[in-house]
Amino acid sequence: MLEFNMMVLLLIMAFLISSVKILREYERGVVFRLGRIIGAKGPGIIILIPGIDKMVKVDLRTVTLDVPPQDIITRDNVSVKVSAVVYFRVLDPIKAIVEVADFHFATSQLAQTTLRSVCGQGELDNLLAERDEINDRIQAILDKDTEPWGVKVAKVEVKEIDLPEEMRRAMAKQAEAERERRSTIINAEGEYQAAQRLADAATIIAASPSALQLRYLQTLKDISAENNSTIIFPLPIDLLKPFLESRSSGPSQAT
Repeated sequence: MLEFNMMVLLLIMAFLISSVKILREYERGVVFRLGRIIGAKGPGIIILIPGIDKMVKVDLRTVTLDVPPQDIITRDNVSVKVSAVVYFRVLDPIKAIVEVADFHFATSQLAQTTLRSVCGQGELDNLLAERDEINDRIQAILDKDTEPWGVKVAKVEVKEIDLPEEMRRAMAKQAEAERERRSTIINAEGEYQAAQRLADAATIIAASPSALQLRYLQTLKDISAENNSTIIFPLPIDLLKPFLESRSSGPSQAT
């Protein structure tokens, strides 16, 4: 009799252990009773009927999905490898279990095909310069396609774009040529501004001859400040002007 009672007690304990489940705060349990779904339960303590109820756990935390590098041919026929990262989470545990066999694998495959499709529709320059727009397009497509599975795609980021070595050299040459072009334009603009300032200064000096004499004295002061032993005095052209005028008027009077 004692042995029978012990056996019954062991059976009851085994029943309780197998029927009681504890789910964490971020987990939900989709319960099937005789093959039919009865709902999603949790978190906390869940009571199941052994042999009748079956439970599938679903994690509601955000999942980081690493999309492996994909071989892509852009619209301008450039072969590149593009990798990305996708952040998604389950909003409806029942749909995630019932509507798709493996929502992790399905989302991964859909992310790879969508990445190839979106990146292949644009040119290489757009792919490099408009990453934010490409990220938004991929995220919108994935979110729409995974909504029937109860999955929410929160964010998509293009992680790396691997270019062929020949394309890298060509882009480096293009960037170098662009910088040289800008440098030439800046130098030309500087020369133009300097010439304009010199023309303005000449106009001011022509209007006030005393300004030229003041500038001449300032130049002598700057030369003497450098402790030079030799100072060159320029001969004002005004001293030679009467001689030049007399020389030019002499032949005309002779005739």
